[in-house]
Amino acid sequence: MRDHRKHPRKLIELSIAFRIGDGPRVDAICRDLSLGGMFIETSSPAPFGATVEVLLSLQGLKQAAVIPSVVRWTTPEGMGVQFGVMGARETYALTQLLGSL
Repeated sequence: MRDHRKHPRKLIELSIAFRIGDGPRVDAICRDLSLGGMFIETSSPAPFGATVEVLLSLQGLKQAAVIPSVVRWTTPEGMGVQFGVMGARETYALTQLLGSL
């Protein structure tokens, strides 16, 4: 199977959270990460096409980054999300994290 990702993903284990719409915060684990998205390990993945907010603590930011995302695929173990538009600070902090892996 050909990988169509624009940004290569790096394996990582990182505590994150996500929110579906106005729903509650759901704690989860990020298993791989890139500038374009991540795989979120969770027992309650959002459905394909759902809009979610990913809450991610990044070094150098005073509070958790809130990254608008779209679910691109799901499995019983979790979901793959594609990041939407991020601010310059969030993009820089994410780039720094990826560079340290």
